[in-house]
Amino acid sequence: MSEALDLRLLTKVLEDEGSPWEMDESTSMARMNEDQRRMRLGFTPPPGETSLQEAVKLAAAAEPVSAAEAASESITAPSAYDLRNVGGKNYTTRVKNQGSCGSCVAFGSNAVIETTLKRSRNNANLAIDLSEAHMFYCHAAEEGRNCGNGWWPHNAFIKAKDKGVTFDTFFPYTAGDQACNLASGWQNNLARISGDTKMNSRAQIKEWISTRGSLTGCFIVYQDFFSYRSGVYRHVTGDSAGGHCVEIIGYSDAQGCWICKNSWGTDWGEGGYFRIAYGQANIETWAGPYGVNSVSLKAWNSNKKVTALWSNSSDGNAYIYLSGVGWRRVSTANAATHHAMLAELIAAKAANRSVNTLEENNQILEVYVL
Repeated sequence: MSEALDLRLLTKVLEDEGSPWEMDESTSMARMNEDQRRMRLGFTPPPGETSLQEAVKLAAAAEPVSAAEAASESITAPSAYDLRNVGGKNYTTRVKNQGSCGSCVAFGSNAVIETTLKRSRNNANLAIDLSEAHMFYCHAAEEGRNCGNGWWPHNAFIKAKDKGVTFDTFFPYTAGDQACNLASGWQNNLARISGDTKMNSRAQIKEWISTRGSLTGCFIVYQDFFSYRSGVYRHVTGDSAGGHCVEIIGYSDAQGCWICKNSWGTDWGEGGYFRIAYGQANIETWAGPYGVNSVSLKAWNSNKKVTALWSNSSDGNAYIYLSGVGWRRVSTANAATHHAMLAELIAAKAANRSVNTLEENNQILEVYVL
């Protein structure tokens, strides 16, 4: 069992460096031994990707990013952006805790899907909580991945595209390798993505965040990072502990940093978030970052009122407005189904009765009048 970083040494090094960021030795993460900490990581470079050893060498050789360089890259994107505050709206989802399992990729990837969905619908109040257990104990496990050997984001997004990810209520997460045990009905309650896009420059990352949503960020975790409390992190001392993936939710050129959401609970860092300097720890180039192109839901809208209807003379061209949901197209699978569902919805509106509807890709597939 390896020893954790000497926190007295870290205190001195930070002081000598002018206190670029603050440490906290009181958190559970700071008090763990090194082997326990490593289990809170979980990014394994995929075949053909830069290895951890190579990444460490590249990071050591990288020059710091100057303020002028950072500002010159934001020609089309704003100089700062934070998805927790877009016109006063927070499009991120809650901070979670992966516990003692190398499942960070599931948490980071799911968070990107959730934030992208909320941002694309311009609905900060949209309730979306995807199952990290489904992503890791089912999808990753199919590829032989587990708490001990981790995973990588691109394959997580391939699974989200091909099979989808259900909601947390259908498979709640518990740290430690679990059997794939999905509750009945999960197939009608899931999110799918259309694909993912890899970023190739700092400017492209900023542009994506400010217009589309969040991104995965995989980086080298050094021993000093575990004790981070606040400020803009950069590596000051300690060896590399492994690779880790998180959600990049914003940036600031003035501070020269990315803003990220971690999966170590809210008592670590800035309430579960952290800031990391541009160019640090290969976060801009290692296995990504990846953004999600688009997200669709297949889910039940329960106990909703039909508040408006719209149609024209074209066949199969009818829309309804559901309370708390918005406009949705009535199924166009065939004329008979379309007309039958539309008739039920019209009757429900006239009688002021609630309905349950099954939705996929913003289209109503089934209707039950309550």
